[in-house]
Amino acid sequence: MITQGPLFIVCLVFLMGIVIVVHELGHYLAGRWFGVAVESFSVGFGKAMFERRDRNGTRWRINWIPLGGFVAFIDKQTADAGAGDPDAPKGVPFDEVGPLKKIVISLAGPIANFVLAAVIFSLSIGVHGIVVQSIKVASTIPGMPAERAGVLANDQILAVNGKAIRNSSDVTVGIMLSANTPLDLLLNRDGSELTVTVTPQEVVRENDFGQMVAQSTLGIQMYPSETFDRLRYGPAESVVAGVQETGATIERTVILLKRIVTGNMSFHTLSGPVGVADVSRRVVNTVMDRPEIPLMARLDHLFWVLLSLCAAISVGVGFFNLLPLPVLDGGRVVFHAYEALIGSKMPGQVEAMALRVGVFVLVAMVIVITWGDILETGVFGRGSS
Repeated sequence: MITQGPLFIVCLVFLMGIVIVVHELGHYLAGRWFGVAVESFSVGFGKAMFERRDRNGTRWRINWIPLGGFVAFIDKQTADAGAGDPDAPKGVPFDEVGPLKKIVISLAGPIANFVLAAVIFSLSIGVHGIVVQSIKVASTIPGMPAERAGVLANDQILAVNGKAIRNSSDVTVGIMLSANTPLDLLLNRDGSELTVTVTPQEVVRENDFGQMVAQSTLGIQMYPSETFDRLRYGPAESVVAGVQETGATIERTVILLKRIVTGNMSFHTLSGPVGVADVSRRVVNTVMDRPEIPLMARLDHLFWVLLSLCAAISVGVGFFNLLPLPVLDGGRVVFHAYEALIGSKMPGQVEAMALRVGVFVLVAMVIVITWGDILETGVFGRGSS
């Protein structure tokens, strides 16, 4: 018998570890491609649990505090101080490479996250395909948007905002991205097609993971058809589909962020490390608390669910790091772009002020997101186990 506590820890380390390592590996590989000296590649923070120095003088570290990671490039001052040291990292200081190369190095981390997501999506689609089944409305909730708009039981949902749906997940995503904004439902009613415009309402309710969160809803119960098709893809088609799914996930993230900024969705829609940990715990509990299913079948299902979650997290981490905050990759791109356009680095005082403001904004975001995540875990009675 596998104890769920240790299994949850293993799953969480797997989820966050692979996303962080791939992100930092993107920076590292781009830096080395341009000949930049790397002092250390670290996973986690604090004192080293494991450390090894390679032939280029880079220290590879796994630290005791498993939060984040970083790649430390050598600057000119450090390179000058270590001149003559046989163990000093080999390569040129980061300061001495051109601004365009710095931009590529800064973007390489988020791009690596998007590539990881595409690989995972491609693998999942290649192995499992995509389920296609018709979706009908089982019932509408009195007083909710769908009923007010005239949606009826037994209506078949064909498209949401012009996008054809393949399964219930497509319907859910379309509704989720349209909180408090009118959307068009293409329905099949008794053999005739009609379009109904309905405005989803944002309410706090339990999601698929058992968390109580703000969600967009029409107030309908859906039921998929008993029969379904499974689209199968060859290797090349799986790669294309995986890239398309990654692009769609990035698009949904952009829409989500835009709607949060404009006040059409709750800020607590965003999740941080605490939220990821809580979702991982709930996934492990849900999958493993089914003794009627053979253990290996449960572990196989858990693996693929977590892998899909890993892809979504990877897209989120990549996109978040592209935000133009000085402490993130996107902020560094802004600094390097300034250097490329003006021909000199941004004045030190301006950069220092931008960094202080960026740290303040980032800390404020982390506090708000983490507090929302804590509420969703049910610690104060809002969520469920």
